[in-house]
Amino acid sequence: MDLPFDGAISRYFRESAPKSVRKAIEAADKDDILWKEYPYREELKKKEYEAQMQGLQIQLMRMQADLKKTGKRVIVVFEGRDAAGKGGAINILRENLNPRSATVAALPKPTEREAAQWYFQRYIDWLPAAGEMTIFDRSWYNRGIVEHVFGFCTPAQRARFFQQLPEFERMLVDEGFTVIKFWLEVGQAEQLKRFLDRENDPLKQWKLSQIDIDGLAKWDEYCAAIDETLQISNFKYAPWTVVLSDDKLRTRIACLQKILITVDYAGKDKALIGALDPKICGDISLRPKG
Repeated sequence: MDLPFDGAISRYFRESAPKSVRKAIEAADKDDILWKEYPYREELKKKEYEAQMQGLQIQLMRMQADLKKTGKRVIVVFEGRDAAGKGGAINILRENLNPRSATVAALPKPTEREAAQWYFQRYIDWLPAAGEMTIFDRSWYNRGIVEHVFGFCTPAQRARFFQQLPEFERMLVDEGFTVIKFWLEVGQAEQLKRFLDRENDPLKQWKLSQIDIDGLAKWDEYCAAIDETLQISNFKYAPWTVVLSDDKLRTRIACLQKILITVDYAGKDKALIGALDPKICGDISLRPKG
């Protein structure tokens, strides 16, 4: 089977990956957690996950019905490292919702015209109307992290972004939007393992991009950009929720719980939603440095 990007991920694993990362991947069994700092050593059992997820899905439908009835507007921002599980969390969030009022905004590279606009302009076009929820699969935070790491923006452009960002999100909140921001953090070994799985699965190869390949050697640069961005943009009126995402099932439960806890809606069953697991879901202090 032909591998995408001429097998660049496998080649990185063999030739350039840190020794500790290679060893962790080679020694792991199927359900093992590779990241030593992760608080659980094995993934959540699927039976336990499904039992909890069923109730959360019913609550999501109640939430959506209430949004439609009351005209509330919800913005959910999913950010995180490549292969951290954003797509899976978004898919499970939307699984049973009416797509007409639960929209995913996964914006591609800006067109020539969009690149000439005010930076926030193309994101504004995707904000929800009354009774709707917009889920951003990556967002305006590209400028703080990815664009910076790869040199796609100038230092002056990034500084202007950080200058305008607090007021931009303040205006969203003042306008009545509920803003929920997720940062999904995955360990280096688990990230590479997921990339290897995608490289070898014809049904998942489309998820890989040149940015993924080029970013493999930029772990430390990403760490610095992430640390700075989260510190600058952790506003009281729009704080970050960090989810340690080496276990995809625990990640999805935590994300749905956080949304349901945050949004006010009729028919909320707090006991069924349950409490957030503080070991994997919390404020930005939960994210390991480096």
